[in-house]
Amino acid sequence: MKRLLVLLMVCLLCVQGFTQSTRKIRELEKQHAELQKQISASETLLQSTKKDVKSQLDNLALLSGQINERKKYIETIEQDVKIIQTEVSRLQVELKALQRELADKKKKYEQSVKYMYQNKSIQEKLMFIFSADNLSQMYRRLRYVREYADYQRLQGLQVERKQKQVSEKQQTLLASRKAKEEMLKQGEAERLKLEEQEKERKTLLTSLQKKQRSIQSEISKKRRSADRLNAQIDRLIEIEIENARKRAEEEARRKAEKKAGTVKEKAVATGESKEGAKSKTTPSKMGEYKVDSEDRRMSGVFTQNKGRLPIPITGPYVIVGHFGQYQVKGLRNVRLDNKGIDIKGKDGAQARAIFDGEVSAVFQYNGLSNVLVRHGSYISVYCNLSSVLVKKGSVLKARDIIGQVNTDKDGNTVLHFQLRKETEKLNPELWLHR
Repeated sequence: MKRLLVLLMVCLLCVQGFTQSTRKIRELEKQHAELQKQISASETLLQSTKKDVKSQLDNLALLSGQINERKKYIETIEQDVKIIQTEVSRLQVELKALQRELADKKKKYEQSVKYMYQNKSIQEKLMFIFSADNLSQMYRRLRYVREYADYQRLQGLQVERKQKQVSEKQQTLLASRKAKEEMLKQGEAERLKLEEQEKERKTLLTSLQKKQRSIQSEISKKRRSADRLNAQIDRLIEIEIENARKRAEEEARRKAEKKAGTVKEKAVATGESKEGAKSKTTPSKMGEYKVDSEDRRMSGVFTQNKGRLPIPITGPYVIVGHFGQYQVKGLRNVRLDNKGIDIKGKDGAQARAIFDGEVSAVFQYNGLSNVLVRHGSYISVYCNLSSVLVKKGSVLKARDIIGQVNTDKDGNTVLHFQLRKETEKLNPELWLHR
């Protein structure tokens, strides 16, 4: 019985190993399918055919974004190939071990079959049992005959199950090798496409390098516009921080009053004077509070979702402007400074909330709408919207539509997105799931 239980446990572990290997491969294949879908969708975002500096800079940003996406995809493929190779090596070791065990089981089973064949007659078994010297020895021989028969059956079951394990392990190994080959093919195809895009980018850079003065003029124009927009965002965020401080102070005041009332009731119940009760009440330190309890709760949940927040635009997208100050690769003295990120989508794309929150402001700039959504101490900012579906005070859930992203006269549909924690500017790419 114990041997049978051990055998069942070993079989269960082998089945679990087989299932885990298969699940791991399926998960990797699913992730690749999603990444491939995003890459393919981003390729539908067309470049402008115009030759002016603005259009060429837009094309350069789009092409650079697509190249970055493809490079990340190739890196993912390389990492997954290594994972699968490790899995293949592990499966090979396990398969060899199972094959050795199977050979051993077959040998033992063959020996037991031969023994039983040689002692197969009932008379021989009975002679073996009844030739015992005493009842105790007879009982032991009877139990031995029964246990040996059980042992033989168990040996047969072990051989059968071990053969099944070997077969399953071989199937898993073949599936892993096939998955590895498919990923290597994908990687090679993506490298060829990357080389084509790099050549295209190089040609575009050669054209732009001849227009240095016009580039500086266009960059300066964009910077002045961005500075005015950021000034409005900063002002509204300061107002929101002040509102949060007031809410926190109001909550602290209510808690202090409730505590004072409780102390007073206890004092009356115990016969203490009003003066004595008042002297035991600790005054509230309002300056200690920045946000109320709900804001603290929301901030904590938001923080836990770092790296898992949805992209704030619907449909295919490419990040064409990154966070912070950086030099445009390939262009001399062209330095950008971005307080958020710029995401190019398809015509008709919509801005969507990255997390549960409340709309704290909706304002206009250059004839377009911009929305601020508060998530506790965090604030997400959605700019360059042609229309909005929300208003101040609207309560949103993650992925709720905020408004339509504007498409300019050149066909560019770009959402400017920022993320703040109070006055601190955060890099949205570290918070979004990509």
